[in-house]
Amino acid sequence: MKWQLTYTRTAVKHLKSLDQKSAQRIVKKLAFFITQKNPLVYAKKLTHPAYGEYRFRIGDYRVLFDVNNKGTVKILLILSIKHRSDMYKSL
Repeated sequence: MKWQLTYTRTAVKHLKSLDQKSAQRIVKKLAFFITQKNPLVYAKKLTHPAYGEYRFRIGDYRVLFDVNNKGTVKILLILSIKHRSDMYKSL
């Protein structure tokens, strides 16, 4: 099964607001996740669906995302990328 990353405008904005080192680390880790057979093994299912379906923990940052199926391609729709102390306050 092939996986693909898609970012919302909000996620791109959050990523650009981070320092370069953290942003590169997050992008590199997300690229690693989609090369895996099942990236959801590394994710945690969220209990409140208003935030998103799942989250990845990448150091002190949290990446919220949903999973969409598009034929034979599964898409990880990245919704938000924030520091763990700020993630759930503004949602």
